[in-house]
Amino acid sequence: MRGVTRSTSPLPVTLRDRRPDDLPILSRWLTDPGAEWRRWDAPYFHARTTTQTMQTYVAHLAQTPPDPDEQVIDVDGECVGMVNRSEEPPEGGGWWDLGILIYDPAHWGSGVGTRALGLWVQDTLDWTDAHVLTVTTWSGNERMIRAARRLGFRECCRVREARVVGGVRFDSVRLDLLRSEWEGVQA
Repeated sequence: MRGVTRSTSPLPVTLRDRRPDDLPILSRWLTDPGAEWRRWDAPYFHARTTTQTMQTYVAHLAQTPPDPDEQVIDVDGECVGMVNRSEEPPEGGGWWDLGILIYDPAHWGSGVGTRALGLWVQDTLDWTDAHVLTVTTWSGNERMIRAARRLGFRECCRVREARVVGGVRFDSVRLDLLRSEWEGVQA
């Protein structure tokens, strides 16, 4: 098991492998159709489809060992979200897309997401051949955009009015960070 901790945070933020005792927490947050996180993480997908996808994902988690490309965000011993990464094709091209989700709104706006994303960037650069990292969101998710920018990500793509949320059109936004631009996690 790998664990990465940033020591200067007000709350200790750690990325770690998923444990069996995390499954009830993950199941509760992921499969709740009314969970607040759904308003911010790809809310342009239909809620019913998201619920079915999350139920399938939770069943998958229960039957598979931890994956190094997915880690739990642990705050002071509590599972509050997850990070993930996937290599964009073709394999070996050095492009990795990162995802982050803080399920529990009690941890929003406190810097937990920025710290977790910074740890995930560092872990990805330490364990992969990544040359460029990306995060993708929508223009209504200003917290995600701010967190990525704080870490040095820059907007590289904006597809105008590509997403519809609550009857309003928003842009799809992608930000990128080159390995050579990363200044590292501050201790």
